[in-house]
Amino acid sequence: MTSRITLISPATSPSLRQARFDDGDSLDNGGVVKARSAAGSLPAAARVFLSPSVRCRETASALGLDGVAEAELAGLDAGRWRGRTLEEVMATEPEAVGRWLADPDCAPHGGESVRDVCERVGRRLDTARDTDGRTLAVVEPEVVRAAIVHALDLPLAGFWRLDVPPLTATELSGRAGRWNLRLGQPLAAP
Repeated sequence: MTSRITLISPATSPSLRQARFDDGDSLDNGGVVKARSAAGSLPAAARVFLSPSVRCRETASALGLDGVAEAELAGLDAGRWRGRTLEEVMATEPEAVGRWLADPDCAPHGGESVRDVCERVGRRLDTARDTDGRTLAVVEPEVVRAAIVHALDLPLAGFWRLDVPPLTATELSGRAGRWNLRLGQPLAAP
């Protein structure tokens, strides 16, 4: 039995463009247009899951996908940094940001650490390994990173070294207790 999971990152939103910790904003017009133009380009799937964020739900809708939001697939909880740009946080809390980026167990913002999100997403990925067929999941970029770190058993420090562009597909296929990875395919009009 082979499980295939295609992780789709959300289309662009103001917070993505501004390097701002997600604040629940909607997709921007360009993101909606690109997602709609890619509708129909994804393979048929037995299941569709979503991060519960607005931008993931809107991306799925624009792609013509009807999915189930799952709390386990939520983006990293940035606590009190939510809605602020990384530049703003760096200006007021440079040491905290430095610790957060260097130590996967650190969560100076009061939310989740990198370890927390990787373990949460990893548990969800482990349950999917025993599911036959294809799953599509429209998820936050940090969920894609966490899934890759878990699937390839990478050190947690690798989390920050994985770039996940908007509206791309990353595919994991698993069987016999291991995952294979196909990285960042852009979604395009069929």
